[in-house]
Amino acid sequence: MFNKDSVSGTLIVAFVVCLACAVVVASAAVVLKPIQEINDERNRQENILAAAGLLQEGVPLEEQFTRVQTRVVDLRTGRFTDAVDAASYDALRAAKTLSGEVSSSFDELAADDVAKIGRRENYAIVYLVEEQGALDKIILPIRGYGLWSTLHGFIALEADASTVAGIGFYQHAETPGLGGEVDNPDWKAIWHDKEVYSDGNLAIEVIKGAVDPNAPGAEHRVDGLSGATLTTRGVSHLVQFWLGENGFKPFLENLMRGEA
Repeated sequence: MFNKDSVSGTLIVAFVVCLACAVVVASAAVVLKPIQEINDERNRQENILAAAGLLQEGVPLEEQFTRVQTRVVDLRTGRFTDAVDAASYDALRAAKTLSGEVSSSFDELAADDVAKIGRRENYAIVYLVEEQGALDKIILPIRGYGLWSTLHGFIALEADASTVAGIGFYQHAETPGLGGEVDNPDWKAIWHDKEVYSDGNLAIEVIKGAVDPNAPGAEHRVDGLSGATLTTRGVSHLVQFWLGENGFKPFLENLMRGEA
């Protein structure tokens, strides 16, 4: 006879309860997964448009995103490729894959890991916005370590591939009120119209303190975050990496020459 007050009875009841909870949780995960994937995709589209200053209130997101072309770039050649499917490709997973085809170590790149990302994926997803058949914006994924976390975001360039149209981070764990000010609209607005390159050389930099607008090179410098030296340095390094030789610079040069 089953005795729920015995040790074996208690264990059986606990097992049945755990099994029932596991079934409920697993079922919920399966049922909710499609909804989560739709929400993740909408969030991605929203962040891409917001980084470029193109997000419009009251206009369906799907309608706004029809202007955006999603393409895959081979970072080793700086050219478009069909080697991976843009719809299913996971750049972060690729970067963690120890394969010379999928990702590259910084020894292989003969570069310093200034953005502290560990490895660089060989393929990246980029977003091109057209206006009346002409290139209008180039939106690039960026990431790198700040003080407490890896910051994930997008930087948008104008059609000249050098002038910043906007920047935004959609994921990080920096200190609220300090490094967390990367989300402050006033700070993000400072990036607008900054120049990434000078005579073809990488020149963009986030400095400690405020930029003197009358100083030489001010067009390449962005105000640092007050009280957040390490986050400031991290943002500067991650932008420099992704817009440098081992990031998107070769692609941008090819794009401007019509050779991408």
